[in-house]
Amino acid sequence: MQHNRAVLLAVDVGNTQTHLGAFRDGELIEHWRFATVRESTADELGAALRNLLALRGLGFDDVEGSIISTTVPQLGPEWEHCASHYLGHEMLVVGPRLKTGMPIRLDNPRELGPDRLVNAVAAHARFGGPCIVVDFGTANTFDVVSPEGEYLGGIIALGVEISLEALTERAARLPKVDLEEPRSLIGKSTIDAIRSGVIYGVAAQVDGIVRRLWAELGEEAPAIATGGLAEHIVPHTETIDEIDDLLTLTGLRLIHERNGAQAPH
Repeated sequence: MQHNRAVLLAVDVGNTQTHLGAFRDGELIEHWRFATVRESTADELGAALRNLLALRGLGFDDVEGSIISTTVPQLGPEWEHCASHYLGHEMLVVGPRLKTGMPIRLDNPRELGPDRLVNAVAAHARFGGPCIVVDFGTANTFDVVSPEGEYLGGIIALGVEISLEALTERAARLPKVDLEEPRSLIGKSTIDAIRSGVIYGVAAQVDGIVRRLWAELGEEAPAIATGGLAEHIVPHTETIDEIDDLLTLTGLRLIHERNGAQAPH
């Protein structure tokens, strides 16, 4: 194997999508998304991984290290078995045993979702402390890092898709809608009215919560957004500094390095 081809595989398993990233020399060279299937076996994950790597001209032998963060507990062991069987090494799993470089100031640190901790690590590396991460996923989560680089805690709110589904399921006359830009704030149709309510409603929620966090922190800390639906909401906010769709993958790479597992080079 050519040594300079070696890559680090970062795996972010979410409730809806799984996001994979391949890093070489600390740089992301490729990333892929596919639907999270909770019943996936290690062999099925291996087949999917082989096909994705092949799109980049890579194979299992090129992957010298791997790390996973998962919010779907049953898929963690399957990914670990996939790595040991097909990649030939032990996959690091974000959890209590790994060093993150970030103290967790929660009543029970084990309650913290690994993706939220990974995002906080990446945001702190990007901005320093304090900072705020807003993740637009199944839920909208707000995670707060202190000036000293500690994970302080966060807020969990209803996500965009959950809000849309609840609205259309509980109100028989309301149609299902795709999340697209409303033509105007004041909707001229039922669909536009729903889109306006969801997009501007969530944007107002984000701004309101971030401003309250600023007040509690005593300063206007930078706020970064991530998650698949961020692009729909963030343009209508006033408090978000930037969108980084790759924030979680970056955090996984950093944690891999902090555990003495140097990124392949």
